[in-house]
Amino acid sequence: MRLLVCNDDGIFSKGIIQLAQSMKRLGEVVVAAPNGERSAIGHAITLHKPLRIEQVELPGVDVEAYSINGTPADCVKIGVDVIMQRKVDLVISGINRGPNLGTDVIYSGTVSAAIEGCILDIPSVAISLVSYKSNDFSYAGEVAFEVAKKLLEHGLPKGVLLNVNVPAVPKEDIKGIKVVPLGIRRYAETYIKRLDPRGKPYYWLTGEAIETSQEEGQADTDITAVRQNYVAITPIHLDLTFYPFMDSVASWFEERKFKG
Repeated sequence: MRLLVCNDDGIFSKGIIQLAQSMKRLGEVVVAAPNGERSAIGHAITLHKPLRIEQVELPGVDVEAYSINGTPADCVKIGVDVIMQRKVDLVISGINRGPNLGTDVIYSGTVSAAIEGCILDIPSVAISLVSYKSNDFSYAGEVAFEVAKKLLEHGLPKGVLLNVNVPAVPKEDIKGIKVVPLGIRRYAETYIKRLDPRGKPYYWLTGEAIETSQEEGQADTDITAVRQNYVAITPIHLDLTFYPFMDSVASWFEERKFKG
């Protein structure tokens, strides 16, 4: 097995080092990750400047590793096409420092790296530790191994990836695994206005998360699962089309006449 490991926290983050160590149990590991933190960059790719690849050594783990001056999605694209020459059996992204729950997956560089693997038709996983303070990624590494092993045994449908969130609690406090839908995360956003040394204004985005985890008829989501100390796994589908509403939208334009 050949596994591509990536992230959005940067090539020397503790999470990616743990993930590379865990994935070595499954096969040959290559790490391709940004040369610095690229959190919340979403699925951006680099079009207007050159991408550079630098081989590096990761402390404590003997794998091929490459630092790239691009985004997480860039790292997967160039990792697959250039570094591994399209011989990849699994793309796994993480272990992210902090949660990637609910609608935050849209902003996440970690999840976007896995989405890029999925776009390239490679089985893909994103895994996150639900804490910004903890530096203990060991149990999340165990979960990553188990999820990747099961995925390689059973496969995924075309266009589907797995998003995994691991509570940052002692292993003995984990109640199990729940496969659940995404919840909704909104923010009470505030832009703090400041002045630079020249007197010109600039803004910092801040705000608290407002978690809406229960939808109508939906008893559990990834947000409620991790609150209850379950590992949350959500299959995510690339196809964003809402098919049940297509006919309704089409009916809006039935009487419209288009002139050539």
